[in-house]
Amino acid sequence: MTTTMLDLKKQYAAFKTENPKVRIRDAAQQLGVSEAELVATGVGETAVQLAGDFRELLKDMPTLGYVMALTRNDSVVHERKGEYKDVSFNGHVGLVLGEDIDLRLFLANWKFGFAVHENDRRSLQFFAPDGEAVHKIYLTDKSNETAYHALVGKYRAEQQDGVLDIEPKLEADAPTPDADIDVAAFQQAWLDLKDTHEFFGMLRKHKVARLQAMRLAPEGYALPITMEAVKKVFAEVSKIGLPIMIFVGNRGCIQIHTGEVRKLVPMGPWFNVLDPQFNLHLREDHVASAWVVKKPTTDGVVTSLELFDASGNQIALIFGKRKPGIPEKTEWREVVASTLPATV
Repeated sequence: MTTTMLDLKKQYAAFKTENPKVRIRDAAQQLGVSEAELVATGVGETAVQLAGDFRELLKDMPTLGYVMALTRNDSVVHERKGEYKDVSFNGHVGLVLGEDIDLRLFLANWKFGFAVHENDRRSLQFFAPDGEAVHKIYLTDKSNETAYHALVGKYRAEQQDGVLDIEPKLEADAPTPDADIDVAAFQQAWLDLKDTHEFFGMLRKHKVARLQAMRLAPEGYALPITMEAVKKVFAEVSKIGLPIMIFVGNRGCIQIHTGEVRKLVPMGPWFNVLDPQFNLHLREDHVASAWVVKKPTTDGVVTSLELFDASGNQIALIFGKRKPGIPEKTEWREVVASTLPATV
């Protein structure tokens, strides 16, 4: 272990002693390093560096059985229990299409991996080139621990020195000025959508940022609401047992919960869903804007809630449960409509 790594290890140990409840992501920020570097200080004790093709490792994930998948960004944590099933890749883009664990994977943004054993929990943790976490997988008391050890042995890196080639964090491109966008063409493209999956490509084609699109949308297709209104939607779908879809992502992974949300627990700045198979932890104070968004499809209009932070980054995306070929449920539209201001 290098002198720099030893110094960081000492700093982190002292920090944990003084701040035992601070999460590792926040500790990294306060210490001015990446989360991956803090995990790497445990190599040889609490962490094993992983190597090889993460695509192959992920294809082996079904052997672990029932686990907890965790994906987050700066504002929300999405935790879903279940099994990794139907894992496939097309180049560096992957899919996990189990009924419980449903993921979109972007392996071009994965660089570091570790097996971690800390606080009596075993996990696999993956990080972007700048050391920011993109996805974590935790064993549960129902997981196959023998398969976990076999997987760690199979993908264990030869070098276990904790040294990481961390790359600088990429700065997001500035949005195209509104004046440089053909708004009429953009709005027509929105109205001509046939599938919700076309939305991202439409934004790229017209060089429109996601939050900017909310402002420039055709009239009536993106309506601003408050965080209180978003919480009312959660309360109502919880009350009537209406299943929804909650997408949370970062540049390496999008994780999707499909199902009911039952136990809603506000706690300080956090709005939480605390159900047996699904937990969500959302920082309410990070939600700078929220929108009801309508997208035309061949199955009729599809309605979603989109949440953004102050920098214009998407925090979360929420739909009523539906599948292609099936129209959106009337109950979902009614719940969302009930939160809109009377003047809309």
